Amino acid sequence: MARQMQERALRTREVLLRAAAEEFDASGFAGTGINKILRRAGVTAGALYFHFESKEGLAKAVMQAQPQTIEPHLDSRGLQRLVDITLVWSRRLLEDPLLRAGVRLSVEQGSFGMQDATAFLEWRNIMEECLRDALDDGELLPAVDPAWVAEFVVSACTGVQLYAQLVNGRADLPERTVEMWRLLLPGIATPGALTRIDLTPVHSRS
Repeated sequence: MARQMQERALRTREVLLRAAAEEFDASGFAGTGINKILRRAGVTAGALYFHFESKEGLAKAVMQAQPQTIEPHLDSRGLQRLVDITLVWSRRLLEDPLLRAGVRLSVEQGSFGMQDATAFLEWRNIMEECLRDALDDGELLPAVDPAWVAEFVVSACTGVQLYAQLVNGRADLPERTVEMWRLLLPGIATPGALTRIDLTPVHSRS
């Protein structure tokens, strides 16, 4: 019985997170009311406040859910994994409201009085881990600092998606992400690693 209750609670939390993401994605933080989230989720206010202390708490959870929308899709390692994270991210931003809402809230959070860098720092840590694996595997040039490159890639992806959103609603974000790597990889990858990196979409690889 306890396990069933726990599973039901997890399902309810996921439903709330998805409903909130869809509303935040469509209307932003200021334009999203708790009642709209409750109607979309089909749950009571009590259920919401059992899992999240406030709308701000929901927004934080949406922002921090970003890596979970991407990493389960990958089985690569090192430099290829780093590239794949950004390739999947750029494509899923076009179709996944949870990821889109997380990105939107992370960028706009200052406008609603929040200053939480957790989502950016988590991405940085994930990317740094990929780069340290790449360093161990001899894929990086000698002077490359994994921590610095991880910071740069997070910043570059943030800028690329913002620019693409303004120019064409992110329609060409996957292509822009590939071009970002065409510019960046020669400065960080050994010649051997450079020839092995696959920039084709992850879902289309055999």
